Amino acid sequence: MEPRSRRPVRGRRRAAAALAVAVLATAVPVAAADADSPGARAPSVPLRVATYNIHAGAGADQVFDLDRTAEAVRDLRADVIGLQEVDVHWGARSDFVDEARALAGKLGMRVFFAPIYDLDPAAPGGERRRFGVAVLSRYPVLGAENHEITRLSTQTPDPVPAPAPGFAEVTVDVRGAHVHVYSTHLDHRADPSVRAAQVADMLGVLAADRGPKVLVGDFNAEAAAPEVAPLWRRLRDAAPGGGGTYPAVDPVKRIDLVTVSPDITVVGAEAVATRASDHRPVVADLRLHRRGR
Repeated sequence: MEPRSRRPVRGRRRAAAALAVAVLATAVPVAAADADSPGARAPSVPLRVATYNIHAGAGADQVFDLDRTAEAVRDLRADVIGLQEVDVHWGARSDFVDEARALAGKLGMRVFFAPIYDLDPAAPGGERRRFGVAVLSRYPVLGAENHEITRLSTQTPDPVPAPAPGFAEVTVDVRGAHVHVYSTHLDHRADPSVRAAQVADMLGVLAADRGPKVLVGDFNAEAAAPEVAPLWRRLRDAAPGGGGTYPAVDPVKRIDLVTVSPDITVVGAEAVATRASDHRPVVADLRLHRRGR
């Protein structure tokens, strides 16, 4: 669930420009390209992806412990991970930590943070308070963008649906295969109308990109929900028989999804039991296909 604040936004800042907050030298280098005959289909390349709503670093016990969060992410052994509910200097609940940069440092990965909210500092001279989604990657990031989709703000009184940032896209070079990876967090309210608008907006973003695509996130709706049905005209659910993801203890809903374009092969996928958040992560083993030189 998105955070609520009694403080009004004093001027909403658009965040459509790319904002890569860390690129670490310890990240995995690009491997040499496979040798192919001209025009032949190159061997497919593996990619392990995951999605995880980290609950701002608080576990199912409501205790903030970013080391525990990092360990849960590390245990996924994923190459690219979409994160939701990421605090960056947000507040006391997460010790005003820049969670995106801190997790990247603990895991030795690159990170792109896409704020949904960008608020004034809690105190004069402090850091701006941000909350949003992120993507961690072991592979080089060729480009990144924070897209706007329809949102109903939790930070303003009497909000109305309006475009707002927080839909992250990164283009990743996986051993010569380029893939678009998107991390999203859809509206949590019972009324599905905002989620329906968000799905339409996301599909518009995806339609502008060429090549294989992976969309992950906390959809706050199960795969069979009518408002997400348009997704299945363009994408496939990587874990249609997967276990529940929410709540983390004895889950009853599968609302955290990994979805892929038809040109990606799904080898396997599963929800992973952990109490490091109030959600369970989902991890999927994929294979990307590319043409030879």
